Amino acid sequence: MRILFVCLGNICRSPMAEFVMRKMVKDAGLSDRFLIASAATSVEEIGNPVYPPAKRTLAQHGIDCTGKTARQMTRADYEYFDAIIAMERANLPAIQRIIGSDDQHKVSLLLDHTDHPHDIADPWYTGNFDITWDEVNEGCAALLSEYASRV
Repeated sequence: MRILFVCLGNICRSPMAEFVMRKMVKDAGLSDRFLIASAATSVEEIGNPVYPPAKRTLAQHGIDCTGKTARQMTRADYEYFDAIIAMERANLPAIQRIIGSDDQHKVSLLLDHTDHPHDIADPWYTGNFDITWDEVNEGCAALLSEYASRV
C-alpha cells in the first residue's frame, strides 16, 4: 500500500502524518507492505525542512524526520500512490488541479477515516502542534486499521 499525505506546504501536517504513519506501520511489523511519503500542493516551501515546531513535536514522541524536505505533489504521484490523503478540505481544489480527475477515488481527508471527520487545522497558523499531533495520530491509527487488511 502506497500512501501520500498532502497539505499546503509539506512542512507541518503532512510530514507529521508521514512519519507518524511510518512509525505505526513499523510497530505493527508491516514496513515491507507500506510505502509512505508526503507532499505539498503549493511551491512556497519546496526544499525546506520540516518546520521546527513540527520537528520538535515529532522528536518529543521519539520520531526522527531528519532529511525530509518539502516537495510538491505531481500528476505522476496520482498514478503511483494507492491513496492520496489530504489534511483539510482546503487542500482538495489544489490536489484536483494537479491530478485532474480522481476517477480512481484515491483522494480522501485524513480524519474522514475516523468516527468524527473534520479538517486538521494548520498549526502554522494556530501554533498548536499538540492538537495536530493528536489528530494526526487518530487519523493514522484509523488508516492503519483500515488498510492493514488490504496488504
